[in-house]
Amino acid sequence: MLELKNQIQSKVKIDIDKQQREYFLNQQLKTIQEELGGNVQDQEISSLRERAAVKKWSKEVAAVFEKELERLQRINPAAAEFSVTLNYLELLLELPWDEYTKDNFDLKRAEKILDTDHYGLDKVKNRILEYLAVLKLKGNLKSPIMCLYGPPGVGKTSLGKSIAKALGRKYVRMSLGGLRDEAEIRGHRKTYIGAMPGRVIQNLKKAKSGNPVFVLDEVDKLSTDYHGDPSSALLEVLDPEQNTTFYDNYVEIEYDLSKVLFIATANSLSSIQPALRDRMEIIEITGYTVEEKIQIAIKHLIPKQLEAHGLKRGQVVLSDKIIEKLILDYTSESGVRTLEKQIASVIRSTAKSVALEEKYDPKIKPTQLSKILGAPIFQKEKSIDNNVAGVVTGLAWTPVGGDILFIETSINKGKGKLTLTGNLGEVMKESAVIALAYMKAHADELNIDPQVFDHYDVHIHVPEGATPKDGPSAGITMLTSLTSAFTQRKVKKKLAMTGEITLRGKVLPVGGIKEKILAAKRAGITDIILSADNLKDIEEIKAHYVEGLKFHYVKEMIDVVGIALLNEKVKNPLKLTIPVSTEHPKK
Repeated sequence: MLELKNQIQSKVKIDIDKQQREYFLNQQLKTIQEELGGNVQDQEISSLRERAAVKKWSKEVAAVFEKELERLQRINPAAAEFSVTLNYLELLLELPWDEYTKDNFDLKRAEKILDTDHYGLDKVKNRILEYLAVLKLKGNLKSPIMCLYGPPGVGKTSLGKSIAKALGRKYVRMSLGGLRDEAEIRGHRKTYIGAMPGRVIQNLKKAKSGNPVFVLDEVDKLSTDYHGDPSSALLEVLDPEQNTTFYDNYVEIEYDLSKVLFIATANSLSSIQPALRDRMEIIEITGYTVEEKIQIAIKHLIPKQLEAHGLKRGQVVLSDKIIEKLILDYTSESGVRTLEKQIASVIRSTAKSVALEEKYDPKIKPTQLSKILGAPIFQKEKSIDNNVAGVVTGLAWTPVGGDILFIETSINKGKGKLTLTGNLGEVMKESAVIALAYMKAHADELNIDPQVFDHYDVHIHVPEGATPKDGPSAGITMLTSLTSAFTQRKVKKKLAMTGEITLRGKVLPVGGIKEKILAAKRAGITDIILSADNLKDIEEIKAHYVEGLKFHYVKEMIDVVGIALLNEKVKNPLKLTIPVSTEHPKK
Protein backbone atom coordinates (compact mmCIF):
# COMPACT_ATOMS: atom_id res chain seq x y z
CA MET A 1 0.00 0.00 0.00
CA LEU A 2 2.83 2.35 0.87
CA GLU A 3 4.56 1.53 -2.44
CA LEU A 4 1.37 2.26 -4.39
CA LYS A 5 0.86 5.50 -2.48
CA ASN A 6 4.42 6.62 -3.29
CA GLN A 7 3.95 5.80 -7.00
CA ILE A 8 0.76 7.85 -7.24
CA GLN A 9 2.33 10.80 -5.41
CA SER A 10 5.39 10.77 -7.68
CA LYS A 11 3.16 10.66 -10.83
CA VAL A 12 1.00 13.52 -9.58
CA LYS A 13 4.15 15.55 -8.76
CA ILE A 14 5.55 14.99 -12.28
CA ASP A 15 2.21 16.10 -13.87
CA ILE A 16 1.97 19.20 -11.67
CA ASP A 17 5.58 20.15 -12.43
CA LYS A 18 4.95 19.75 -16.15
CA GLN A 19 1.80 21.91 -16.06
CA GLN A 20 3.55 24.57 -13.97
CA ARG A 21 6.46 24.60 -16.40
CA GLU A 22 4.14 24.99 -19.43
CA TYR A 23 2.16 27.75 -17.69
CA PHE A 24 5.39 29.55 -16.78
CA LEU A 25 6.72 29.33 -20.36
CA ASN A 26 3.39 30.47 -21.86
CA GLN A 27 3.30 33.48 -19.53
CA GLN A 28 6.86 34.37 -20.52
CA LEU A 29 6.00 33.99 -24.21
CA LYS A 30 2.94 36.20 -23.79
CA THR A 31 5.02 38.90 -22.05
CA ILE A 32 7.72 38.78 -24.76
CA GLN A 33 5.05 39.08 -27.50
CA GLU A 34 3.52 42.10 -25.75
CA GLU A 35 6.97 43.71 -25.47
CA LEU A 36 7.51 43.09 -29.24
CA GLY A 37 4.26 44.79 -30.21
CA GLY A 38 1.19 42.94 -29.08
CA ASN A 39 -0.42 39.50 -28.85
CA VAL A 40 -0.19 37.36 -32.03
CA GLN A 41 -3.77 36.10 -31.58
CA ASP A 42 -5.07 39.67 -31.32
CA GLN A 43 -3.07 40.66 -34.38
CA GLU A 44 -4.51 37.70 -36.36
CA ILE A 45 -8.07 38.61 -35.41
CA SER A 46 -7.65 42.31 -36.23
CA SER A 47 -6.14 41.32 -39.62
CA LEU A 48 -9.16 39.11 -40.38
CA ARG A 49 -11.54 41.90 -39.40
CA GLU A 50 -9.77 44.42 -41.67
CA ARG A 51 -9.98 42.04 -44.64
CA ALA A 52 -13.67 41.37 -43.94
CA ALA A 53 -14.44 45.12 -43.98
CA VAL A 54 -13.63 45.37 -47.72
CA LYS A 55 -15.48 42.18 -48.77
CA LYS A 56 -18.64 42.47 -50.90
CA TRP A 57 -20.83 39.90 -49.24
CA SER A 58 -24.39 39.63 -48.00
CA LYS A 59 -25.57 40.36 -44.44
CA GLU A 60 -26.03 36.62 -43.80
CA VAL A 61 -22.39 35.83 -44.65
CA ALA A 62 -21.16 38.84 -42.66
CA ALA A 63 -23.17 37.66 -39.62
CA VAL A 64 -21.73 34.11 -39.83
CA PHE A 65 -18.20 35.51 -40.20
CA GLU A 66 -18.56 37.80 -37.18
CA LYS A 67 -19.99 34.98 -35.04
CA GLU A 68 -17.08 32.64 -35.92
CA LEU A 69 -14.54 35.44 -35.34
CA GLU A 70 -15.88 36.08 -31.84
CA ARG A 71 -15.67 32.34 -31.19
CA LEU A 72 -12.05 32.35 -32.35
CA GLN A 73 -11.20 35.08 -29.81
CA ARG A 74 -12.39 32.83 -26.96
CA ILE A 75 -10.37 29.74 -28.11
CA ASN A 76 -6.91 29.06 -26.70
CA PRO A 77 -4.36 29.27 -29.58
CA ALA A 78 -2.83 25.97 -28.41
CA ALA A 79 -6.16 24.13 -28.91
CA ALA A 80 -6.70 22.11 -32.11
CA GLU A 81 -10.03 23.88 -32.69
CA PHE A 82 -8.25 27.22 -33.11
CA SER A 83 -6.61 26.24 -36.41
CA VAL A 84 -9.87 24.66 -37.71
CA THR A 85 -11.84 27.87 -37.10
CA LEU A 86 -9.00 30.02 -38.49
CA ASN A 87 -8.92 27.94 -41.72
CA TYR A 88 -12.70 28.29 -42.07
CA LEU A 89 -12.54 32.09 -41.70
CA GLU A 90 -9.67 32.25 -44.20
CA LEU A 91 -11.80 30.32 -46.72
CA LEU A 92 -14.76 32.69 -46.26
CA LEU A 93 -12.46 35.65 -46.93
CA GLU A 94 -10.86 34.09 -50.01
CA LEU A 95 -14.11 32.99 -51.69
CA PRO A 96 -15.35 35.42 -54.40
CA TRP A 97 -18.69 36.54 -52.89
CA ASP A 98 -20.35 38.80 -55.51
CA GLU A 99 -16.97 39.37 -57.19
CA TYR A 100 -17.25 38.89 -60.95
CA THR A 101 -15.02 39.56 -63.95
CA LYS A 102 -16.46 41.84 -66.63
CA ASP A 103 -17.64 40.04 -69.77
CA ASN A 104 -16.32 41.15 -73.15
CA PHE A 105 -19.39 41.71 -75.34
CA ASP A 106 -17.47 42.19 -78.61
CA LEU A 107 -19.19 39.39 -80.57
CA LYS A 108 -16.98 39.83 -83.64
CA ARG A 109 -13.86 39.39 -81.48
CA ALA A 110 -15.38 36.34 -79.76
CA GLU A 111 -16.24 34.78 -83.14
CA LYS A 112 -12.70 35.45 -84.41
CA ILE A 113 -11.10 33.83 -81.32
CA LEU A 114 -13.31 30.72 -81.63
CA ASP A 115 -12.58 30.41 -85.37
CA THR A 116 -8.83 30.87 -84.83
CA ASP A 117 -8.60 28.26 -82.05
CA HIS A 118 -10.92 25.63 -83.59
CA TYR A 119 -11.62 24.56 -87.15
CA GLY A 120 -15.27 23.64 -87.82
CA LEU A 121 -17.53 22.98 -84.76
CA ASP A 122 -20.05 25.59 -86.02
CA LYS A 123 -22.90 24.36 -83.77
CA VAL A 124 -20.94 24.99 -80.56
CA LYS A 125 -19.60 28.36 -81.74
CA ASN A 126 -23.12 29.55 -82.65
CA ARG A 127 -24.42 28.45 -79.24
CA ILE A 128 -21.72 30.46 -77.44
CA LEU A 129 -22.36 33.56 -79.57
CA GLU A 130 -26.12 33.24 -78.85
CA TYR A 131 -25.37 33.10 -75.12
CA LEU A 132 -23.13 36.20 -75.37
CA ALA A 133 -25.74 38.06 -77.41
CA VAL A 134 -28.52 37.42 -74.86
CA LEU A 135 -26.19 38.33 -71.99
CA LYS A 136 -25.32 41.61 -73.77
CA LEU A 137 -28.99 42.52 -74.32
CA LYS A 138 -30.36 41.42 -70.94
CA GLY A 139 -27.34 42.15 -68.74
CA ASN A 140 -28.09 39.17 -66.49
CA LEU A 141 -28.67 35.54 -67.39
CA LYS A 142 -28.65 32.21 -65.62
CA SER A 143 -25.79 30.35 -67.26
CA PRO A 144 -26.81 27.26 -69.22
CA ILE A 145 -25.20 23.91 -68.45
CA MET A 146 -23.72 22.72 -71.74
CA CYS A 147 -22.49 19.17 -72.29
CA LEU A 148 -20.10 18.72 -75.21
CA TYR A 149 -20.53 15.11 -76.26
CA GLY A 150 -18.34 13.30 -78.78
CA PRO A 151 -15.40 10.95 -79.37
CA PRO A 152 -11.93 11.64 -77.90
CA GLY A 153 -9.56 14.06 -79.63
CA VAL A 154 -12.17 16.34 -81.26
CA GLY A 155 -11.37 19.35 -79.05
CA LYS A 156 -14.06 19.32 -76.33
CA THR A 157 -11.80 20.31 -73.40
CA SER A 158 -9.77 22.86 -75.36
CA LEU A 159 -13.05 24.48 -76.48
CA GLY A 160 -13.66 25.48 -72.86
CA LYS A 161 -10.38 27.42 -72.81
CA SER A 162 -11.30 29.20 -76.07
CA ILE A 163 -14.76 30.10 -74.70
CA ALA A 164 -13.15 31.60 -71.55
CA LYS A 165 -10.80 33.63 -73.77
CA ALA A 166 -13.68 34.82 -75.97
CA LEU A 167 -15.79 35.88 -72.95
CA GLY A 168 -12.83 37.40 -71.05
CA ARG A 169 -13.49 35.11 -68.06
CA LYS A 170 -11.26 33.03 -65.80
CA TYR A 171 -10.85 29.37 -66.81
CA VAL A 172 -11.26 26.44 -64.39
CA ARG A 173 -11.00 22.75 -65.25
CA MET A 174 -12.02 19.92 -62.96
CA SER A 175 -11.54 16.29 -64.03
CA LEU A 176 -14.29 13.94 -62.84
CA GLY A 177 -12.72 10.74 -64.20
CA GLY A 178 -12.82 8.05 -61.51
CA LEU A 179 -14.32 10.39 -58.87
CA ARG A 180 -16.29 8.22 -56.44
CA ASP A 181 -16.63 10.22 -53.21
CA GLU A 182 -19.59 12.56 -52.81
CA ALA A 183 -17.52 14.75 -50.45
CA GLU A 184 -15.29 15.69 -53.42
CA ILE A 185 -18.27 17.69 -54.73
CA ARG A 186 -20.08 18.73 -51.54
CA GLY A 187 -17.16 18.93 -49.07
CA HIS A 188 -16.70 17.40 -45.61
CA ARG A 189 -18.37 18.59 -42.42
CA LYS A 190 -16.12 20.73 -40.24
CA THR A 191 -16.37 18.28 -37.34
CA TYR A 192 -14.06 15.82 -39.13
CA ILE A 193 -10.26 16.04 -38.73
CA GLY A 194 -8.70 17.32 -41.97
CA ALA A 195 -12.07 18.51 -43.31
CA MET A 196 -11.98 20.40 -46.63
CA PRO A 197 -14.51 22.13 -48.86
CA GLY A 198 -15.62 20.41 -52.07
CA ARG A 199 -13.62 20.81 -55.26
CA VAL A 200 -16.21 23.17 -56.78
CA ILE A 201 -15.69 25.68 -53.94
CA GLN A 202 -11.90 25.10 -53.94
CA ASN A 203 -11.65 25.86 -57.66
CA LEU A 204 -13.74 29.04 -57.30
CA LYS A 205 -11.39 30.12 -54.49
CA LYS A 206 -8.39 29.62 -56.84
CA ALA A 207 -10.13 31.43 -59.73
CA LYS A 208 -10.94 34.46 -57.47
CA SER A 209 -14.01 35.06 -59.62
CA GLY A 210 -17.67 34.16 -59.17
CA ASN A 211 -18.34 33.72 -62.92
CA PRO A 212 -15.54 31.64 -64.48
CA VAL A 213 -15.89 29.15 -67.35
CA PHE A 214 -15.90 25.90 -65.38
CA VAL A 215 -15.10 22.76 -67.42
CA LEU A 216 -16.28 19.49 -65.82
CA ASP A 217 -14.17 17.02 -67.76
CA GLU A 218 -15.24 13.39 -68.38
CA VAL A 219 -18.63 13.62 -66.65
CA ASP A 220 -19.43 10.12 -68.00
CA LYS A 221 -16.49 8.58 -66.08
CA LEU A 222 -17.94 9.21 -62.58
CA SER A 223 -18.08 6.08 -60.45
CA THR A 224 -20.07 5.07 -57.34
CA ASP A 225 -19.12 3.26 -54.11
CA TYR A 226 -20.04 3.17 -50.42
CA HIS A 227 -18.87 6.80 -50.02
CA GLY A 228 -21.92 7.96 -51.97
CA ASP A 229 -22.91 8.86 -55.52
CA PRO A 230 -21.04 11.92 -56.90
CA SER A 231 -23.31 12.12 -59.99
CA SER A 232 -26.29 12.70 -57.68
CA ALA A 233 -24.32 15.38 -55.79
CA LEU A 234 -23.64 17.07 -59.15
CA LEU A 235 -27.39 17.48 -59.72
CA GLU A 236 -27.46 20.50 -57.40
CA VAL A 237 -24.37 21.99 -59.07
CA LEU A 238 -25.70 21.55 -62.60
CA ASP A 239 -29.35 22.51 -62.16
CA PRO A 240 -29.89 26.20 -63.07
CA GLU A 241 -32.94 26.26 -60.77
CA GLN A 242 -31.03 24.91 -57.73
CA ASN A 243 -27.46 26.13 -58.05
CA THR A 244 -28.32 29.66 -56.91
CA THR A 245 -28.27 28.17 -53.40
CA PHE A 246 -25.53 25.51 -53.62
CA TYR A 247 -24.80 24.08 -50.16
CA ASP A 248 -21.28 22.93 -49.33
CA ASN A 249 -20.97 20.88 -46.11
CA TYR A 250 -17.79 22.69 -45.08
CA VAL A 251 -18.85 26.28 -45.90
CA GLU A 252 -22.33 25.77 -44.37
CA ILE A 253 -23.58 28.88 -46.18
CA GLU A 254 -25.52 28.84 -49.45
CA TYR A 255 -23.33 29.86 -52.38
CA ASP A 256 -24.59 31.22 -55.73
CA LEU A 257 -23.24 29.23 -58.72
CA SER A 258 -25.76 30.57 -61.25
CA LYS A 259 -23.24 32.98 -62.83
CA VAL A 260 -20.70 30.19 -63.47
CA LEU A 261 -20.70 28.92 -67.07
CA PHE A 262 -20.47 25.14 -66.60
CA ILE A 263 -19.31 23.10 -69.61
CA ALA A 264 -19.34 19.32 -69.16
CA THR A 265 -17.57 16.95 -71.57
CA ALA A 266 -18.41 13.29 -72.24
CA ASN A 267 -17.52 10.50 -74.68
CA SER A 268 -20.73 8.55 -74.14
CA LEU A 269 -24.19 9.62 -72.90
CA SER A 270 -25.27 6.09 -71.94
CA SER A 271 -23.17 6.06 -68.74
CA ILE A 272 -24.42 9.47 -67.52
CA GLN A 273 -27.19 9.29 -64.91
CA PRO A 274 -30.52 10.10 -66.68
CA ALA A 275 -31.47 12.82 -64.16
CA LEU A 276 -28.08 14.50 -64.65
CA ARG A 277 -28.34 14.24 -68.44
CA ASP A 278 -31.78 15.85 -68.29
CA ARG A 279 -30.34 18.99 -66.65
CA MET A 280 -27.70 19.55 -69.34
CA GLU A 281 -27.97 20.93 -72.85
CA ILE A 282 -26.38 18.25 -75.05
CA ILE A 283 -24.26 19.60 -77.92
CA GLU A 284 -22.87 16.84 -80.11
CA ILE A 285 -19.37 17.21 -81.53
CA THR A 286 -18.74 14.55 -84.15
CA GLY A 287 -15.54 13.60 -85.94
CA TYR A 288 -13.77 15.36 -88.78
CA THR A 289 -13.48 14.47 -92.47
CA VAL A 290 -10.04 13.92 -94.04
CA GLU A 291 -10.17 17.42 -95.57
CA GLU A 292 -10.91 19.00 -92.18
CA LYS A 293 -8.12 17.01 -90.52
CA ILE A 294 -5.63 18.30 -93.12
CA GLN A 295 -6.63 21.90 -92.31
CA ILE A 296 -6.42 21.26 -88.54
CA ALA A 297 -2.95 19.74 -89.00
CA ILE A 298 -1.70 22.74 -91.04
CA LYS A 299 -3.24 25.44 -88.79
CA HIS A 300 -2.81 23.91 -85.34
CA LEU A 301 -1.00 20.59 -84.95
CA ILE A 302 2.17 21.21 -87.01
CA PRO A 303 2.91 24.71 -85.55
CA LYS A 304 2.29 23.35 -82.02
CA GLN A 305 4.63 20.36 -82.51
CA LEU A 306 7.34 22.48 -84.18
CA GLU A 307 7.38 24.77 -81.15
CA ALA A 308 7.34 21.77 -78.76
CA HIS A 309 10.42 20.29 -80.50
CA GLY A 310 12.39 23.53 -80.84
CA LEU A 311 12.23 23.72 -84.65
CA LYS A 312 11.34 26.60 -86.97
CA ARG A 313 8.69 26.54 -89.70
CA GLY A 314 11.06 25.94 -92.65
CA GLN A 315 13.01 23.12 -91.01
CA VAL A 316 10.22 20.56 -91.57
CA VAL A 317 7.81 20.74 -94.51
CA LEU A 318 4.75 18.45 -94.55
CA SER A 319 2.75 18.72 -97.77
CA ASP A 320 -1.02 18.16 -97.98
CA LYS A 321 -0.40 14.75 -99.62
CA ILE A 322 1.90 13.64 -96.81
CA ILE A 323 -0.64 14.74 -94.17
CA GLU A 324 -3.39 12.88 -96.08
CA LYS A 325 -1.20 9.75 -96.17
CA LEU A 326 -0.61 10.08 -92.42
CA ILE A 327 -4.38 10.33 -91.84
CA LEU A 328 -5.39 7.42 -94.09
CA ASP A 329 -2.53 4.98 -93.48
CA TYR A 330 -1.55 5.63 -89.86
CA THR A 331 -4.74 6.81 -88.09
CA SER A 332 -8.31 5.57 -87.87
CA GLU A 333 -10.11 7.90 -85.49
CA SER A 334 -12.79 10.58 -85.35
CA GLY A 335 -10.54 13.14 -83.63
CA VAL A 336 -6.95 14.22 -84.29
CA ARG A 337 -5.08 12.96 -81.19
CA THR A 338 -3.36 10.01 -82.94
CA LEU A 339 -2.62 12.26 -85.94
CA GLU A 340 -0.83 14.70 -83.61
CA LYS A 341 1.29 11.83 -82.20
CA GLN A 342 2.28 10.70 -85.70
CA ILE A 343 3.18 14.29 -86.71
CA ALA A 344 5.28 14.53 -83.52
CA SER A 345 7.14 11.32 -84.52
CA VAL A 346 7.96 12.75 -87.97
CA ILE A 347 9.15 16.06 -86.49
CA ARG A 348 11.27 14.24 -83.86
CA SER A 349 13.19 12.39 -86.58
CA THR A 350 14.02 15.73 -88.23
CA ALA A 351 14.94 17.29 -84.86
CA LYS A 352 17.50 14.49 -84.44
CA SER A 353 19.09 15.32 -87.82
CA VAL A 354 19.20 19.05 -86.91
CA ALA A 355 20.78 18.33 -83.52
CA LEU A 356 23.43 16.03 -85.08
CA GLU A 357 24.07 18.68 -87.79
CA GLU A 358 23.45 16.12 -90.54
CA LYS A 359 22.40 16.96 -94.08
CA TYR A 360 18.71 16.29 -94.65
CA ASP A 361 15.82 17.28 -96.91
CA PRO A 362 13.25 19.40 -94.98
CA LYS A 363 10.49 18.22 -97.33
CA ILE A 364 9.18 14.88 -96.04
CA LYS A 365 8.62 12.29 -98.79
CA PRO A 366 6.22 9.29 -98.73
CA THR A 367 9.16 6.85 -98.62
CA GLN A 368 10.44 8.53 -95.43
CA LEU A 369 7.14 7.92 -93.65
CA SER A 370 7.52 4.14 -93.80
CA LYS A 371 11.07 4.46 -92.41
CA ILE A 372 9.98 6.73 -89.55
CA LEU A 373 6.57 5.20 -88.70
CA GLY A 374 6.91 1.70 -90.13
CA ALA A 375 4.52 0.01 -92.55
CA PRO A 376 0.98 1.50 -92.90
CA ILE A 377 -1.22 0.39 -90.01
CA PHE A 378 -4.62 0.82 -91.67
CA GLN A 379 -5.69 -0.27 -95.14
CA LYS A 380 -8.25 2.04 -96.72
CA GLU A 381 -9.55 -0.56 -99.15
CA LYS A 382 -10.37 -3.25 -96.56
CA SER A 383 -14.12 -2.71 -97.06
CA ILE A 384 -13.97 -3.86 -100.66
CA ASP A 385 -13.01 -7.45 -99.75
CA ASN A 386 -16.49 -8.87 -100.51
CA ASN A 387 -15.30 -11.52 -102.99
CA VAL A 388 -16.99 -14.38 -101.11
CA ALA A 389 -20.73 -14.87 -100.73
CA GLY A 390 -21.87 -14.34 -97.15
CA VAL A 391 -19.46 -11.44 -96.34
CA VAL A 392 -21.13 -8.06 -95.74
CA THR A 393 -19.75 -4.70 -94.54
CA GLY A 394 -21.65 -3.16 -91.63
CA LEU A 395 -21.35 0.24 -89.94
CA ALA A 396 -20.93 0.53 -86.17
CA TRP A 397 -20.83 3.31 -83.59
CA THR A 398 -18.18 3.23 -80.86
CA PRO A 399 -17.35 5.72 -78.06
CA VAL A 400 -14.27 6.75 -80.05
CA GLY A 401 -16.24 7.38 -83.27
CA GLY A 402 -17.60 5.28 -86.12
CA ASP A 403 -16.09 2.10 -87.51
CA ILE A 404 -16.80 -0.56 -90.14
CA LEU A 405 -17.13 -4.25 -89.34
CA PHE A 406 -17.60 -7.39 -91.38
CA ILE A 407 -20.22 -10.05 -90.83
CA GLU A 408 -19.34 -13.44 -92.29
CA THR A 409 -21.74 -16.38 -92.73
CA SER A 410 -20.80 -19.91 -93.72
CA ILE A 411 -23.08 -22.94 -94.09
CA ASN A 412 -22.30 -26.64 -93.95
CA LYS A 413 -24.31 -29.83 -93.79
CA GLY A 414 -25.85 -30.48 -90.40
CA LYS A 415 -29.21 -30.27 -88.60
CA GLY A 416 -30.08 -26.55 -88.74
CA LYS A 417 -27.94 -25.42 -85.80
CA LEU A 418 -27.05 -21.69 -85.49
CA THR A 419 -23.58 -20.78 -84.13
CA LEU A 420 -22.54 -17.20 -83.31
CA THR A 421 -18.92 -16.16 -82.66
CA GLY A 422 -16.95 -12.91 -82.43
CA ASN A 423 -17.58 -11.75 -78.83
CA LEU A 424 -21.17 -10.61 -79.55
CA GLY A 425 -23.50 -9.03 -77.01
CA GLU A 426 -27.07 -10.16 -76.34
CA VAL A 427 -28.67 -7.60 -78.70
CA MET A 428 -26.50 -8.69 -81.64
CA LYS A 429 -27.24 -12.36 -80.97
CA GLU A 430 -30.95 -11.58 -80.99
CA SER A 431 -30.56 -9.71 -84.32
CA ALA A 432 -29.02 -12.87 -85.84
CA VAL A 433 -31.88 -15.06 -84.54
CA ILE A 434 -34.50 -12.59 -85.90
CA ALA A 435 -32.75 -12.43 -89.29
CA LEU A 436 -32.70 -16.24 -89.58
CA ALA A 437 -36.36 -16.49 -88.48
CA TYR A 438 -37.34 -13.89 -91.11
CA MET A 439 -35.44 -15.83 -93.79
CA LYS A 440 -37.24 -19.04 -92.90
CA ALA A 441 -40.62 -17.28 -93.04
CA HIS A 442 -39.86 -15.61 -96.41
CA ALA A 443 -37.81 -18.36 -98.06
CA ASP A 444 -39.98 -18.35 -101.23
CA GLU A 445 -39.53 -14.58 -101.76
CA LEU A 446 -35.76 -14.96 -101.27
CA ASN A 447 -35.67 -17.92 -103.72
CA ILE A 448 -34.44 -20.39 -101.08
CA ASP A 449 -35.73 -23.95 -100.70
CA PRO A 450 -37.38 -24.03 -97.21
CA GLN A 451 -36.05 -27.56 -96.57
CA VAL A 452 -32.39 -26.46 -96.55
CA PHE A 453 -32.76 -24.88 -93.11
CA ASP A 454 -33.24 -28.34 -91.51
CA HIS A 455 -30.21 -29.87 -93.25
CA TYR A 456 -27.56 -27.18 -93.00
CA ASP A 457 -25.86 -25.60 -89.98
CA VAL A 458 -25.29 -21.84 -90.03
CA HIS A 459 -22.19 -20.15 -88.56
CA ILE A 460 -22.16 -16.33 -88.23
CA HIS A 461 -18.85 -14.71 -87.27
CA VAL A 462 -17.84 -11.06 -86.72
CA PRO A 463 -14.03 -10.70 -87.03
CA GLU A 464 -11.78 -9.11 -84.39
CA GLY A 465 -13.11 -11.55 -81.80
CA ALA A 466 -11.17 -9.91 -78.96
CA THR A 467 -13.32 -6.75 -79.28
CA PRO A 468 -16.76 -6.91 -77.59
CA LYS A 469 -19.57 -5.90 -79.94
CA ASP A 470 -23.20 -5.11 -79.21
CA GLY A 471 -26.09 -3.01 -80.46
CA PRO A 472 -29.06 -3.27 -82.85
CA SER A 473 -27.29 -1.63 -85.84
CA ALA A 474 -26.20 -4.95 -87.39
CA GLY A 475 -29.75 -6.31 -87.98
CA ILE A 476 -29.97 -5.75 -91.74
CA THR A 477 -26.29 -6.69 -92.14
CA MET A 478 -26.99 -10.08 -90.52
CA LEU A 479 -29.96 -10.67 -92.86
CA THR A 480 -27.95 -9.74 -95.98
CA SER A 481 -25.06 -11.98 -94.91
CA LEU A 482 -27.38 -14.98 -94.33
CA THR A 483 -29.25 -14.46 -97.63
CA SER A 484 -25.95 -14.06 -99.51
CA ALA A 485 -24.66 -17.35 -98.04
CA PHE A 486 -27.83 -19.34 -98.77
CA THR A 487 -28.30 -17.99 -102.32
CA GLN A 488 -24.54 -17.76 -103.09
CA ARG A 489 -25.10 -14.25 -104.52
CA LYS A 490 -22.23 -11.91 -103.63
CA VAL A 491 -22.72 -8.49 -102.07
CA LYS A 492 -22.06 -5.42 -104.24
CA LYS A 493 -18.63 -3.85 -103.87
CA LYS A 494 -18.09 -0.64 -101.83
CA LEU A 495 -21.46 -1.06 -100.12
CA ALA A 496 -22.19 -0.90 -96.38
CA MET A 497 -25.36 -0.83 -94.29
CA THR A 498 -26.80 -0.18 -90.83
CA GLY A 499 -30.30 -0.67 -89.44
CA GLU A 500 -32.40 -2.53 -86.90
CA ILE A 501 -34.87 -5.25 -87.91
CA THR A 502 -38.18 -6.65 -86.66
CA LEU A 503 -39.84 -10.06 -87.10
CA ARG A 504 -42.51 -8.38 -89.25
CA GLY A 505 -39.82 -7.41 -91.77
CA LYS A 506 -39.52 -3.69 -90.95
CA VAL A 507 -36.21 -1.78 -90.98
CA LEU A 508 -35.97 0.58 -88.00
CA PRO A 509 -33.70 3.65 -87.64
CA VAL A 510 -30.48 3.62 -85.59
CA GLY A 511 -28.24 6.32 -84.05
CA GLY A 512 -24.68 7.55 -84.57
CA ILE A 513 -25.31 8.16 -88.28
CA LYS A 514 -22.69 10.91 -88.77
CA GLU A 515 -19.91 8.86 -87.12
CA LYS A 516 -20.86 5.85 -89.24
CA ILE A 517 -20.81 7.92 -92.45
CA LEU A 518 -17.35 9.30 -91.64
CA ALA A 519 -16.12 5.73 -91.00
CA ALA A 520 -17.60 4.66 -94.36
CA LYS A 521 -15.83 7.51 -96.16
CA ARG A 522 -12.52 6.62 -94.47
CA ALA A 523 -12.91 3.03 -95.72
CA GLY A 524 -13.67 4.03 -99.34
CA ILE A 525 -17.36 3.03 -99.34
CA THR A 526 -19.65 4.67 -101.93
CA ASP A 527 -23.12 3.13 -101.26
CA ILE A 528 -24.90 3.04 -97.89
CA ILE A 529 -28.21 1.36 -97.03
CA LEU A 530 -30.20 3.04 -94.23
CA SER A 531 -33.70 3.00 -92.77
CA ALA A 532 -36.04 5.52 -94.41
CA ASP A 533 -36.53 7.09 -90.96
CA ASN A 534 -32.81 8.01 -90.89
CA LEU A 535 -33.32 10.46 -93.78
CA LYS A 536 -33.80 13.30 -91.26
CA ASP A 537 -30.33 12.54 -89.79
CA ILE A 538 -28.71 12.77 -93.24
CA GLU A 539 -30.45 16.10 -93.95
CA GLU A 540 -28.89 17.59 -90.79
CA ILE A 541 -25.35 16.68 -91.94
CA LYS A 542 -23.39 19.21 -94.00
CA ALA A 543 -23.13 18.52 -97.73
CA HIS A 544 -19.32 18.04 -97.75
CA TYR A 545 -19.62 15.16 -95.26
CA VAL A 546 -21.89 13.14 -97.58
CA GLU A 547 -20.20 14.12 -100.84
CA GLY A 548 -19.42 11.06 -102.99
CA LEU A 549 -21.87 8.81 -101.09
CA LYS A 550 -25.08 7.33 -102.48
CA PHE A 551 -27.80 6.55 -99.94
CA HIS A 552 -30.44 3.85 -100.35
CA TYR A 553 -33.39 4.29 -97.97
CA VAL A 554 -35.45 1.19 -97.16
CA LYS A 555 -38.52 0.37 -95.11
CA GLU A 556 -38.80 -3.39 -95.67
CA MET A 557 -36.10 -6.02 -95.09
CA ILE A 558 -36.79 -7.64 -98.47
CA ASP A 559 -35.72 -4.35 -100.17
CA VAL A 560 -32.29 -4.55 -98.48
CA VAL A 561 -31.57 -7.88 -100.16
CA GLY A 562 -32.65 -6.51 -103.56
CA ILE A 563 -30.27 -3.53 -103.30
CA ALA A 564 -27.31 -5.28 -101.66
CA LEU A 565 -26.96 -8.54 -103.63
CA LEU A 566 -25.73 -8.83 -107.21
CA ASN A 567 -28.31 -10.07 -109.72
CA GLU A 568 -25.85 -12.01 -111.88
CA LYS A 569 -26.23 -15.76 -112.20
CA VAL A 570 -24.25 -17.79 -109.71
CA LYS A 571 -21.43 -19.66 -111.52
CA ASN A 572 -21.06 -22.47 -108.99
CA PRO A 573 -24.32 -22.63 -107.01
CA LEU A 574 -24.32 -24.75 -103.87
CA LYS A 575 -26.54 -27.78 -104.24
CA LEU A 576 -28.81 -26.87 -101.40
CA THR A 577 -31.99 -28.56 -102.68
CA ILE A 578 -32.75 -31.57 -100.45
CA PRO A 579 -34.32 -34.56 -102.22
CA VAL A 580 -37.84 -35.31 -100.95
CA SER A 581 -37.93 -38.53 -98.90
CA THR A 582 -40.03 -41.37 -100.37
CA GLU A 583 -40.31 -43.15 -97.04
CA HIS A 584 -43.48 -43.30 -94.93
CA PRO A 585 -44.05 -39.94 -93.10
CA LYS A 586 -44.05 -41.61 -89.68
CA LYS A 587 -40.68 -43.21 -90.34
